[in-house]
Amino acid sequence: MKEIVQINLDNEMDLILAHKRCMKIAEMCGMASSLQTRFATAVSEVARCAIAKGKDSLLVLNINIIKATQKEITAIITDNVDLKSCSPDAFIYASKISHHIEYQYSNNQSLTKISLPIPSPGLLSETKIKTLIDYFKFETPLSPYDEIRKKNIELIALSEKLAESENKYKQLANTIPILICVINERNNVLLVNESLENYLDKPLLSFDRKTLMNFIHTEDIDGILEGWNKAKQNRSNFLGETRIKKDSNYIWHLISIVPNKTEDGSFNSWLVYFVDINAQKMMVETLKDNTQLKLIQHELENANSKLRFKNKELEQFAYIASHDLQEPLRKIMIMLSRAGEHLSEDQKKKYYFDRITSAAGRLSNLITDVLNYSRIENKEQYFEKVDLNKIIIDVLGDLSLVIEEKHAVINVNPLPTVFGLDTQLRQLLYNLINNALKFNAKQPSVKVLHENVPKDEHLPIGAENYEVIAISDNGIGMDSKYSNRIFDMFQRLHERDQYGGNGIGLALCRRIIENHNGIINFTSKPDEGTTFWIYFPKNKLYTAKLSLKNQSSN
Repeated sequence: MKEIVQINLDNEMDLILAHKRCMKIAEMCGMASSLQTRFATAVSEVARCAIAKGKDSLLVLNINIIKATQKEITAIITDNVDLKSCSPDAFIYASKISHHIEYQYSNNQSLTKISLPIPSPGLLSETKIKTLIDYFKFETPLSPYDEIRKKNIELIALSEKLAESENKYKQLANTIPILICVINERNNVLLVNESLENYLDKPLLSFDRKTLMNFIHTEDIDGILEGWNKAKQNRSNFLGETRIKKDSNYIWHLISIVPNKTEDGSFNSWLVYFVDINAQKMMVETLKDNTQLKLIQHELENANSKLRFKNKELEQFAYIASHDLQEPLRKIMIMLSRAGEHLSEDQKKKYYFDRITSAAGRLSNLITDVLNYSRIENKEQYFEKVDLNKIIIDVLGDLSLVIEEKHAVINVNPLPTVFGLDTQLRQLLYNLINNALKFNAKQPSVKVLHENVPKDEHLPIGAENYEVIAISDNGIGMDSKYSNRIFDMFQRLHERDQYGGNGIGLALCRRIIENHNGIINFTSKPDEGTTFWIYFPKNKLYTAKLSLKNQSSN
């Protein structure tokens, strides 16, 4: 056990110091803010009792190395008085918020031990422990304890709201009728949803031949492993079919292996999911026997019904998750605002209120963006004539404050009338013009043009069948190497502190354009600006997609 710091519990300032050091050591060991607060509050409750009722009280904060893969923070409070008998309510409250508390009293001395497991013990090296010891030698004085305890209670309430929201999200994920697991590059299974866990007889711990033989048909294993190896080498998707054992039968499933990308585009894990396609496979087999025609039709209807149901669930999942997360998040932001009303700017900074509020705001924006993306559906039967001139007037009105603030110059040529959905086209133009204003380090100049596009080898074939809108700016531009990822979900080319956003706006634009049977592309150079080209079919019945000349040459 490595001793980090000792605190003699004599007065209120020692109580404040104990709380601060508990929070800091938990933070430096990689604990979440909710765990930091719970641990520090539990220790403070017992320490407050020791200061009020105890004698010769001492608090020692340690790092307990149980083994290389198991470490914990421990707070040990010793006293010459039976503290628990003196203040039972304090120990009840400390036990409620920390489930790792032990107490004993013998030979006229009490010992209280409060521990907190460290989530990543391998990262806590001897050098890091020495850094912890050195850190507390140079601490600055703290504010009064009563204010800290009040704010900690509010933070605990917020953490409980967050936990409730997280549990609801997990419950939604587990109700999807798809078998899902997440694996890393070493074939270790990181996560299994309840559907897959309940489906298997044995737990799935690794994604290799030995484990797959427990539930995959032996004839299908080589194909899966070959596809899995190619996916890992090429960082690409794999799609195949396999038979999964259920009781004494094998059920056909579609298997998909998809790489998980981080915000910077790197890979950290793989998503594997299985979808039941047994009804479709049975239908194909039944087609071989003409005497089973009626059965085929029945199976076809059932299969199509199940597929529509599953597709609907997948489409609604993002919407449901985003919608249900908005309400608790809104309450959390209100509580954060109220909790900070009576704090000074120094206190807000000390308790990380700015960081918490900023993180909650980014989460709210992300949920809203995912919600908007999930609402885009292809319903051509509701398409009607939409005057883009009216749309652009409303969009510029919505952006008027930003335009005035940046002294932006906006030039708009008369625009055509196209077939589409008013709300989606409004969102499309808003996102593109807003990006032109946002990603700009100088006075923005934005042009929205409708004109005959000159012939060029880089233009799409068949452009004469489309209305072409060009939105150009003089902004920061981008390198051509990002052309393959700019329209992907959650893709950002800049740090968050440089330019805001969640990386969903252009993905939403592409989905809207595809929903209108059109296409969107762009030309751009760093520091010279960007031009987005939008192609709308001139005829409502013309639905053929454009093809690019440079694609046919590749």
